[in-house]
Amino acid sequence: MTDRYAVIGNPIAHSKSPRLHAAFARQCGQDLSYEALLAPLDGFAATVAAFRDAGGRGMNVTVPFKVEALQLADRLTDRARLAGAVNTLCFEADGVLGDNTDGVGLVTDIRDRLGVPLAGARVLLLGAGGAARGVILPLLDAGVESLMIANRTPDKAVQLIAPFGIREGLHAGGFGMLAQHEFEVVINATSASLADAGLPLPQGLFADGALAYDMVYGKGETRFLADARALGAARFADGLGMLVAQAAESFLLWRGVRPEIGPVIAELQQPG
Repeated sequence: MTDRYAVIGNPIAHSKSPRLHAAFARQCGQDLSYEALLAPLDGFAATVAAFRDAGGRGMNVTVPFKVEALQLADRLTDRARLAGAVNTLCFEADGVLGDNTDGVGLVTDIRDRLGVPLAGARVLLLGAGGAARGVILPLLDAGVESLMIANRTPDKAVQLIAPFGIREGLHAGGFGMLAQHEFEVVINATSASLADAGLPLPQGLFADGALAYDMVYGKGETRFLADARALGAARFADGLGMLVAQAAESFLLWRGVRPEIGPVIAELQQPG
């Protein structure tokens, strides 16, 4: 029988996940189906249970259910526990495994596809919401020299790093602390680009050759990327590569084989 997988969220019609997982399956010669499931806002657990009872093998989880998925899992990976959110469920004989592949997707895209070194790099993460939460541990594990998290509400950024304890090079606060600092990698994990809003970024933020990376994708040059260009960033990327790379990590968890992300990114950039 064909193994069944799905992405679950609300809304979900816009999701690229069925298209990219179909591409992974073709590339890797895997017999599976992958669908998009719209769950009622008050019916996440019931929708997951029905899918699992019907033979489903695993699910990707998107907004607004990532925290609820954490509570649904019987076991968690370290990166899911520290992220406080789950975007991948694996249905196993002994229960439900919850993982978070967002951060490893980001690291894979920046380091492996874009060729930007993270080991020894000074990295700035903008925002302290769910998008930022899932990427802290993988960035630290990548060997960055420092990771600074800046948010409009400084206390929220400080709370975000609390589970990681006191670590050399890990700092959090408001945008005001950015003056006199420069970074090789600046990552926008805020929702500002969705509203075409600017962020209070100071002059001198970008080191020579720095990468500006916006987790938002499909918007062309966002306001963040345009502002980064004006402030001297040298390289630019949106979040499409992160999307595909985090999905590839889910695929690896489910199927035991890691797809190549480059061809799938190219396919998703085509109309259709």
